[in-house]
Amino acid sequence: MSIYALKGRFQDLLRPGVRGLHRSGVTANAVTVFAAVVSLAVAAAVWAWAPARPLLYLALPVWMLLRMALNAVDGMLAREFGQQSRLGAYLNELCDIVADAALYLALLSVPGVDPLALWALTWLAAVCEYAGVLGVMVGASRRYDGPMGKSDRAFVVGATGLLLALGWIDGGIVTGVAWVAAALCVATAWRRVRNGLAEPG
Repeated sequence: MSIYALKGRFQDLLRPGVRGLHRSGVTANAVTVFAAVVSLAVAAAVWAWAPARPLLYLALPVWMLLRMALNAVDGMLAREFGQQSRLGAYLNELCDIVADAALYLALLSVPGVDPLALWALTWLAAVCEYAGVLGVMVGASRRYDGPMGKSDRAFVVGATGLLLALGWIDGGIVTGVAWVAAALCVATAWRRVRNGLAEPG
């Protein structure tokens, strides 16, 4: 089970806005790049200033929600308005991995956090996404299986930011969350490979 399973309902809520963006001339690739650039800016701000101003950790849950919406929007623009392209496929995957890494590593400045845990999560998250993309290379679909897919990780990091802003957790808890999420990334990559191989060729 993954939060990704709710994507269809989420898209239905966004569809009127997506039509408006299309009429305004906004492209899927522009949305993809915009989301990545803002992700880098949010990550830099959290890393630099949130330890001294904990309320800035609220930027993580707020931006994670908005970013999930933008990720849905760029896909809908591409599929429903004929904007699919090879460049868009590259941008979609690469921008997501770079943005995810930046947002996870923004927590490196949390006092008392174990950097190894966050680096492990970041690396294994990239492995997860690569395992999903490899499905296409072997004649299967792009795999989005959980339990720790992109949407699930966004929820975990967003919730962590909220709890840090409230002062309810510290670096030790963040370390534990990162290790658990990293372990679930291993299970996710395994499931994606297994389910991709099980698809009819």
